[in-house]
Amino acid sequence: MNLNQIHNVYFIGIGGIGMSALARYFKAIGKNVSGYDKTETELTKELHKLGINIHFEDSIDLIPEDYYAENTLVVITPAVPKSHSEWNYFLEREYEVKKRAEVLGIITKDTFCFAVAGTHGKTTTSGILGHILFQSGVDVTAFVGGIVENYNSNLIGNGKTITVVEADEFDRSFLHLYPNIACVTSMDADHLDIYGDKSAIEASFVEFADKVEDKTKLFITKDLPIKGVTCAVNDKADFTAFNIRIRNSQYVFDVRTPSETLYNIEFGLPGKHNLMNALMALAMAKTFGLPTEDIANALLSFKGIKRRFSYQIKTEKLIYIDDYAHHPTEINAVHQAVRELYPGKKVLAVFQPHLFSRTKDFADNFAQSLAAFDEVILLDIYPARELPMEGITSSWLLDKIKNNNKKLVSKQELIPSILESDATVIVTIGAGDIGELVSSIKKALNETI
Repeated sequence: MNLNQIHNVYFIGIGGIGMSALARYFKAIGKNVSGYDKTETELTKELHKLGINIHFEDSIDLIPEDYYAENTLVVITPAVPKSHSEWNYFLEREYEVKKRAEVLGIITKDTFCFAVAGTHGKTTTSGILGHILFQSGVDVTAFVGGIVENYNSNLIGNGKTITVVEADEFDRSFLHLYPNIACVTSMDADHLDIYGDKSAIEASFVEFADKVEDKTKLFITKDLPIKGVTCAVNDKADFTAFNIRIRNSQYVFDVRTPSETLYNIEFGLPGKHNLMNALMALAMAKTFGLPTEDIANALLSFKGIKRRFSYQIKTEKLIYIDDYAHHPTEINAVHQAVRELYPGKKVLAVFQPHLFSRTKDFADNFAQSLAAFDEVILLDIYPARELPMEGITSSWLLDKIKNNNKKLVSKQELIPSILESDATVIVTIGAGDIGELVSSIKKALNETI
């Protein structure tokens, strides 16, 4: 497929974080871009500001009249049901219809591609890496699965020769990519509704890793069953972060590489998991040949990803943090970071489970992770692409949490319940529409300070 012959790009599910980055990209290179999504969000509003026409009703009549089969690419997300009338309209008329991952594969095939894979950490790691490359003057475009604070966008740069992409394991999407340098941050069980069991998801990661023939260009954590360059925090590896201390609320650390030791690297994102993300990005950038000074300056200036341990309120009286965590491992990472930064303070966790299948598969792990907080508020499960499962509810999950200070509330009851708490550190957690409630929670809390 030749993208140069495409004049129009139509997205079904344009408001998704990965889809919207592609929409920005095609708009930036001069294509006509429009699309459909189920609901209006902050992301769709941002796209509209760029001149992208979006509608929120599944209607063939709303497809632009000048989007003809011979010059239009249609991009779909796996979250859209196959009964979608617009999708079927394009299929019946033999339009070029591609999954988002396939389009990313086409874009990256003719570039030098950095691919960041892992069940956790890939959004932050790809954001850090994209920022390092861009700030170092590299001709890069980075497609990030979150809004990078430095750019208020999920797209960094407009380079033509080098790409950074998240290698998404969902639906085995990452197997469409052509990585030159890659990393795997983690391989925990997840998306079991797609894979069935942990061994199947591990096999898929191994298949992805095999796409990088030169194993000196593949970076992994030490515990993974893959051959590559190892990275570790306070442990022996090819790239090791050590001598870690906190100064002015940020990490300062040294890095031992295969050829030298780098001193006093500064990085502002909290949590040991973010140290590993920064180390992975550093190792890839260093192997690519970037100067240490450029890498260090970029790490120092990186502001983070929205909804990844994002401070909403930060005063002496009250801390409010919002995070996208939706897997027990990620919730544990949030807890570790909060306890490290605010020892002795009472912490309230507000959690919205994401997907019935994930809640079912990891219920005991979720219960254990949430019980570690001082107080827990649960919202109902956010279904996303799924239909309800009998017996799988937030009430069922709540019963499993061994913490006396817990309750299940509706969205309407959430803000009053938060205001009733005497916790001085509040964390909202989840990958559903809890993110749409953050500004209202922030406003209500600010009025109490």
